[in-house]
Amino acid sequence: MKILHLDTNHELMIDQLTDLGFVNHEDYTSSKEAIEAKIKDYDGIVLRSRFTIDKQFLDAATNLKFIGRVGAGLENIDCNYAEKKGITLISAPEGNRNAVGEHTLGMLLSLFNKLNKADLEVRQGEWLREDNRGIELDGKTVGIIGYGNMGKAFSKKLRGFDVEVLCYDIKERVGDANAKQASLAEFQDKVDVVSLHTPETPLTINMIDNAFINQFKKSFWLINTARGKSVVTKDLVSALKSGKILGAGLDVLEYEKASFENLFKKDTTSNLTEMPEAFQYLIDSKNVILSPHVAGWTIESKEKLAQTIVDKIKVNFC
Repeated sequence: MKILHLDTNHELMIDQLTDLGFVNHEDYTSSKEAIEAKIKDYDGIVLRSRFTIDKQFLDAATNLKFIGRVGAGLENIDCNYAEKKGITLISAPEGNRNAVGEHTLGMLLSLFNKLNKADLEVRQGEWLREDNRGIELDGKTVGIIGYGNMGKAFSKKLRGFDVEVLCYDIKERVGDANAKQASLAEFQDKVDVVSLHTPETPLTINMIDNAFINQFKKSFWLINTARGKSVVTKDLVSALKSGKILGAGLDVLEYEKASFENLFKKDTTSNLTEMPEAFQYLIDSKNVILSPHVAGWTIESKEKLAQTIVDKIKVNFC
């Protein structure tokens, strides 16, 4: 079987697949059109999020048996059409869930203790102790929306804190020893922190909007290490201005391109990047922490993700 690799990954992937008898070809630069023209020659493809795998691409992939996505989400793949064509979809949420859990906790503790703000001030010669008095996580209620691999990894990290953990999910009976499953009404009544761990689906796009935010009884902190399009940025900004949202940790943004590699295109005439007003507010806010979609992007997760894909290909096709 011939596999086409469309994104670079940990070297163990190609090494181990070669040892298993697969023929591996790499193409990290050709256009989608060029890949589409030759995809009929391959039994499998492995990618991260380089481009969308749509119906036209799948129709050209007449011999394709599997798609390996080195990550958790499959929103850039027309999954229903692929499955109708008998193509096996392989993802690797197990590979970066621990990294996401740690990053989420890091963002939350940094917000509570004003670490980014204090660090910047000290570097500028300011020593503002009272202004940087933090709050403690103990005693709070942490709410997790989406209780799959990522949500469970985060709840596991909370074991060492004296907190109540609630989870809300469209699936039933997903709660465990680390989180009690709650109705949406109970969730919105009790939580102090909301952490998103949902995939990108029609149900989750624009999920966090003014109407949703205003249903919460308390003001709360928001962490999003899931998908940027789940949060309506202008509504988040309104809630930050009003104090309904006390602070936000955002590893993902609704402005991200489908590849997750870029935000905004530069104006070629002025070499300036056009910045949406809402995003500029986030940049200027001292109670907002931003990172470039790297919650699951660690040295360890790079290896784990590759190994997970190899193991699943081995189980299904060896």
